[in-house]
Amino acid sequence: MDFSLNNAKTQKVWFDSDNLWLLLVDGRQLSLPLAYFPTLLAANKEDLNNYELSGGGLGIHWEKLDEDLYVPNLLMGITEINRKGIIA
Repeated sequence: MDFSLNNAKTQKVWFDSDNLWLLLVDGRQLSLPLAYFPTLLAANKEDLNNYELSGGGLGIHWEKLDEDLYVPNLLMGITEINRKGIIA
């Protein structure tokens, strides 16, 4: 199995009360605190679950929330808060 960033594609997205979860096509599961994504943290459950996978799972898009995540970036620790300069 190729665990490279180029093969970091998600097949499933879900949430618990504190985390964004991804199931990657290679079987890995990734959990990230919702606190790292203020836009997602502020969203209601219906809006969180209304996402689209793009690029064969490389991206996650929430139309209503105007939020896009790139799965390889998440594996490198690039999140909404450090992408916008909130955390150095």
